[in-house]
Amino acid sequence: MAFSSQLVASPLPLSSRAYLQSVANPLPVTAALLQRHHRAISFTNTNSNPFLYFYNNLAITSGRKISFIRCFSALNPELKTTLDKVVTSQKVVLFMKGTKEFPQCGFSNSIVQILKSLNVPFEAINILENEILRQGLKEYSNWPTFPQLYIDGEFFGGCDITVGKSCTI
Repeated sequence: MAFSSQLVASPLPLSSRAYLQSVANPLPVTAALLQRHHRAISFTNTNSNPFLYFYNNLAITSGRKISFIRCFSALNPELKTTLDKVVTSQKVVLFMKGTKEFPQCGFSNSIVQILKSLNVPFEAINILENEILRQGLKEYSNWPTFPQLYIDGEFFGGCDITVGKSCTI
């Protein structure tokens, strides 16, 4: 869901008792943002040690007063439609760092080598050429890292999943 909103937060510091959220698992912050859309947010706890939450472009730090927070989704409706078309355009689509001929990261290279060794034709898309595409894909697949492999229009996984599955073939 793409949305842009202004949320008002209380000036209370966040607690270190709340755990550090990674981009891969932003559940408490996501839930708070969606449940309190256009309403005040209040974070309370007894401990006020430094702490940091992440949600896309959102960072909330303790010990500082926050007057408002803006959160933007990189996955707008147009990008989602485009990604739907791209992942279904070929049987196998790989979003990677670099190209088939010149992968620019070891994980991307691993998947390219697996697909080539199995003689699987695939479309490779270099995510380093477009930051909006890169950020939108993270939301589209709900997967924070690259490479991302799609088979028959469905997200298959990243490097670890692909390597693991290829070992069972």
